[in-house]
Amino acid sequence: MSENVNIDDRYVVGVDFGTLSGRALVVRVRDGAELGTAVCEYPHGVISESLPATGEQLPPDWALQDPDDYREVLRRAVPAAMQDAGIDPAAVVGIGIDFTASTPLPTLADGTPLCEIPALRGRPHAYVKLWKHHAAQAQADRITALAHERREPWIGRYGGKISSEWQFAKGLQLLEEDPELYGLADRFIEAADWIVWQLCGQETRNVGTAGYKGIYVDGAYPDADYLAALNPAFTGFVAKLEHPQSPFGARAGGLTAAAAAWTGLPEGIAVAIGNVDALVTAPAAQATDPGSLVLIMGTSTCHVMNGAALADVPGMCGVVEGGITDGCWGFEAGQSGVGDIFAWYVDHAVPAEYHERARAAGLSTHELLTALAAGQAAGEHGLVALDWWSGNRSVLVDHNLSGIIAGLTLATRPPDIYRALLEATAFGTRVIIEAFEAAGVPVTELVIAGGLTRNRLLMQIYADVTRRSLNLIGSAQGPALGSAIHAAVAAGCYPDVPAAAAAMGSRADTAYRPQPDAADVYDALYAEYLALHDHFGRGGSELLHRLRSIRNAAHARGTAIPELAVTS
Repeated sequence: MSENVNIDDRYVVGVDFGTLSGRALVVRVRDGAELGTAVCEYPHGVISESLPATGEQLPPDWALQDPDDYREVLRRAVPAAMQDAGIDPAAVVGIGIDFTASTPLPTLADGTPLCEIPALRGRPHAYVKLWKHHAAQAQADRITALAHERREPWIGRYGGKISSEWQFAKGLQLLEEDPELYGLADRFIEAADWIVWQLCGQETRNVGTAGYKGIYVDGAYPDADYLAALNPAFTGFVAKLEHPQSPFGARAGGLTAAAAAWTGLPEGIAVAIGNVDALVTAPAAQATDPGSLVLIMGTSTCHVMNGAALADVPGMCGVVEGGITDGCWGFEAGQSGVGDIFAWYVDHAVPAEYHERARAAGLSTHELLTALAAGQAAGEHGLVALDWWSGNRSVLVDHNLSGIIAGLTLATRPPDIYRALLEATAFGTRVIIEAFEAAGVPVTELVIAGGLTRNRLLMQIYADVTRRSLNLIGSAQGPALGSAIHAAVAAGCYPDVPAAAAAMGSRADTAYRPQPDAADVYDALYAEYLALHDHFGRGGSELLHRLRSIRNAAHARGTAIPELAVTS
């Protein structure tokens, strides 16, 4: 079909499934105009403390979700977005989705999640394992060590390490901790592909999650000999994954009658192949040229970029041919905690007086701390932090690491710590940029997307720390817009994703430029950050691993604080 044919009065829907909620966005195909939106919070949120069905306490580092929460987004957010847009549903020609990753779940052969079988509701491993489920670190370490021992050729594509966030680590944990459930699982599938299954009635697998999260390299998964060496019972794992891989922008099928009833959209419209929240954002930001590094900044940060040639970059999340757009090599890196770190500090460590001051001023506590921190000069607080509250995704790929703040004194105040945490995440991004360039993958521009773009201080700090200008995406809903762009391609409105991105994507006029004086100070602070980073992350000290082991052992014992005996 020729470009832009019959698109003047056509619309598409993009649905972004995030960590805590799902957002639907109605977009005009002709120019990317965003006409209506709605958000649905997941009823069960992130299940990290206890199973709702039984109240059973979960071990440390678990993060589960209930898959019916995803259907609820289709039932509630899509109709609400359509109502907000005020358009005739008959004019909608396609729907696309993106998801966090790796967020897999075990299912029966027909796609029924194991956790929806009544007898299995009380089994933690029957649920979706969210991307930030980090309880499979031991399995990830074994997968990595064995790959190097056997000189597996695919390990280089993943920067030399396999993450606990990914499919094989989570699948091996399932096998070793609940082998009965592992045997019941006919399929082990990313939520991105599962929700598309719910929409169009047939299983598909997208090239991105398979390549970045599933060790699918050059048309093959790890072989049976390797899997047997990990665990003899693990040789059948690939059979739970295998399915033809589909490129981004392809049509997965037509919307089923059941899904049409949920969403209020016409039956039979195009359903795009599932995608990843970070990967869809690059087209939305018109950043598909090689060297354009897109940072999607929210609870975590994903760094994605097209490259002209294949290269192995130490500590990256992977490189996949066609992993962002056809014709390029898609690189991915990331930081597993960014906005989550700022939220942790505000929710659990900031004194009540700051919350009260914020309320009195009509601000959020984040806004108050940002304003106070912005009044400081770079380096004034005398602190440096390691941004490892959720471990380190890139470049160390170690989720048993934990955060550090150095330089605290009795004079340290909450705005000092808040600013140090903002800076720490910027230092982590600089490590990633330098790793790309050291491996011969040039970074020519930075494009920022995600909710944290609203924090002007944070944006300026990133510009100063990296000594690079920051360009911002034009949409506040980058992933949902990216999913809508892919829906337009799946519906045949554009010949490919770059063509759709050129018409429907956008950049903001705002840009942040580095300030030389602040950048000089940050060079000095970054050197201290690197010293801590390498000491605690590259074997100089195993302190953080020992602390994690002590904590895990205490949880395993079920140790409780004894009731104090009080005498009068």
